[in-house]
Amino acid sequence: MTKNTYTEQDYLRDTHAHIANVQGHMQTFATLLNSRSVDHDKSKLEEPEKSILHQNTAEYKRYKFGSTEYEAHLKKVKIALDHHYTMNSHHPQHYENGVAGMDLLDIVEMFCDWLAACREHGDGDIVHSILENKKRFGYSDELVQILINTTAHFDT
Repeated sequence: MTKNTYTEQDYLRDTHAHIANVQGHMQTFATLLNSRSVDHDKSKLEEPEKSILHQNTAEYKRYKFGSTEYEAHLKKVKIALDHHYTMNSHHPQHYENGVAGMDLLDIVEMFCDWLAACREHGDGDIVHSILENKKRFGYSDELVQILINTTAHFDT
């Protein structure tokens, strides 16, 4: 029987190295996410989005997400939305394969975008939005639950 040569000192060294490694990855993720927050939806400030959305946003805010009126409104501003989706990877429509093409940074930005949109609509409900978007984009039940679980960290 061989003597255990993995000492407590070895364990502590390895554990501290692991913690530092995880911290580095999380800080990189946070830096990337912060950069995205600075650039979020800047395409709305340029044409063709700016003029189309400027003329239609007041009307848009009156509609409940997922309603017939909301869906009709999306068709009305299709040119702006097509450009917006092309320019912004936090929308499933940006990718040929929808949500499956997204990465975690896209998902986090999308979630934050939905939170903001819910607050901007008087009757916004983030859980309703998550469930409606499941129908719209076909993402998994697991992602639904992860997004709903995440709402607990925000005033919704």
